[in-house]
Amino acid sequence: MLENSAVLAVDIGGTKLAAAVVAPDGRIIRRDRIPTPARDPWVALSTLIKRVQAASTEYDLIACGVACGGPMERGGERVSPLHIPGWRDFPLREQISELTGLATHVDNDAKALALSEGWLGAAREHRDFLAVVVGTGVGAGLVIDARLVDGDDGNAGHIGHLVVADEGRPCRCGGSDCLEAFISGVAVELETGRAAAYASVGLVERNGRLLGQAVASIAALCDIRRVVVGGSVALGWGAPFFEAANREFEARSRIGFTRGLEIVPVELDDRSALIGAAAIALRHMV
Repeated sequence: MLENSAVLAVDIGGTKLAAAVVAPDGRIIRRDRIPTPARDPWVALSTLIKRVQAASTEYDLIACGVACGGPMERGGERVSPLHIPGWRDFPLREQISELTGLATHVDNDAKALALSEGWLGAAREHRDFLAVVVGTGVGAGLVIDARLVDGDDGNAGHIGHLVVADEGRPCRCGGSDCLEAFISGVAVELETGRAAAYASVGLVERNGRLLGQAVASIAALCDIRRVVVGGSVALGWGAPFFEAANREFEARSRIGFTRGLEIVPVELDDRSALIGAAAIALRHMV
């Protein structure tokens, strides 16, 4: 790559839209963000992307990487993120490629988190780990033997739709009793009538226990050693949430090969999503 090469990175979240110019070593050179509109966000997103691109003419933008909630078709050809009701089978990759004139690569936001934290963050010394996003929804990216697992349609690792109860609580996916139906920001607001940031200590601890329960199943299945958790909801709950998750994991996971697993917060804070989006593009350029 040339000395001034960089990647355009885009993060499409439930509460914010962000775009950045990211160097090949993961440094964020320039970034901007706006709240996610309640309705179809395309106009706002396209304006944001063009603004960041126009402000970065001194860099040779070689590709665009996009992190977006799922589910989606492989490569983001069509996305149907649960946190954006106006997008169903939305042709995201094609739209952004036409907008920017760049080769564009799209993947799930939780898989982007796995790429960033495995590259520069809390999982950089681990070859086998899970990266979880607990925000508006709940998603995850799974890394085995230092390789991100994609799955048949690119949606592997979706821990948010593991069944963790038997209450008949509906989930936005159409199923019931999914982890996301309990611990996501949307679920907490439906349960309490208040934003997740104002959840009681008891509810935070319950949700930590549910995450620990889900992780116990994943650890037994995948033989991982670390779970890295990001997302505004989980990070806002802080230590009580993580302590409850680790206690529950230890109580439920007694098989020997899972010992030593830790559930920890991300290290890259609000940079994770954009670094991960850049990593999505760089992954396709190796």
